[in-house]
Amino acid sequence: MTLSGLGIFHTIIGVAAIVAAVIGLIKKGKIDLGRLTGKIYFYCTLVTSLTALGLSSVTGINPGHILALLIVVLILIAYFLYAKKRGNNRARFVENFFLSFSFFLSLIPTVNETFNRIPVGHPLANGPKDPLIGQTLLVLFVLFIAGSVVQFRMQRKINKAV
Repeated sequence: MTLSGLGIFHTIIGVAAIVAAVIGLIKKGKIDLGRLTGKIYFYCTLVTSLTALGLSSVTGINPGHILALLIVVLILIAYFLYAKKRGNNRARFVENFFLSFSFFLSLIPTVNETFNRIPVGHPLANGPKDPLIGQTLLVLFVLFIAGSVVQFRMQRKINKAV
């Protein structure tokens, strides 16, 4: 389980992003770019996604690179909506969804890499097509859908109150 210097940096920053997102989701029900956890998520996810472009055992562009770029686009659009479309309005629905979707997408390689490396010597999974990875991602997808519905309802209440 050797990691390059870039791989170690990428992993540390990625873990910080995931922890920040989880804290934000637990405390506020969303990744809020106006809070410290949201800012940590945004910047760490941006760095993690960009460093992912330099990590690959395959030469050329691969699905992991496309996923990393998609995550960058999602968080940049969410940040733009946060910065330019202030207030409780329809932009919050898209902002919340894009941040949550970027978080879900970032968990795909996280689950795959973690399950294929941990525990050292006897990993939980044997490659990206291992059923355990698919089942775990399915559970995370269901949680993402349920969380998105809750966020939508919360934001609708906030918008109606204004």
